Amino acid sequence: MDVIRLLGIRDTSLSVDEALAAVGDHAAGGTALFVGTVREQDHGKPVTRLSYSAHPSAEDELRRVAEKVAADFPVTALAAVHRVGDLELGELAVVVAVAAPHRGEAFEACRRLIDDLKSEVPIWKHQLFADGTTEWVGACE
Repeated sequence: MDVIRLLGIRDTSLSVDEALAAVGDHAAGGTALFVGTVREQDHGKPVTRLSYSAHPSAEDELRRVAEKVAADFPVTALAAVHRVGDLELGELAVVVAVAAPHRGEAFEACRRLIDDLKSEVPIWKHQLFADGTTEWVGACE
């Protein structure tokens, strides 16, 4: 069975429960989860909302990143889903989950998965601030 259980770039709401269910595995002794949400401030400036855009290759790049994590760590299952479109404060922007035989492996693999997603998958964030200014933040940071 493929350890990559759930991957996607979506324009609909994300679910922590869906990601956790996807990585459920009786061989796993540890499951690590990361949830990224739209926060109310960035660089000390109030954020009103943001929008994510993805390159057409983003899902393929996400798969490549997931495959690398699966090859580098003894994971039993992993999931990664990123949101695109307009998001309000508090909404989920990204959810990644990893199950592994032990907690240390799960934590390390989860950290690598989110870090590599943020640095290698072409997804861009457009932040709108309360003062009317905006900022583009590139993926592949």
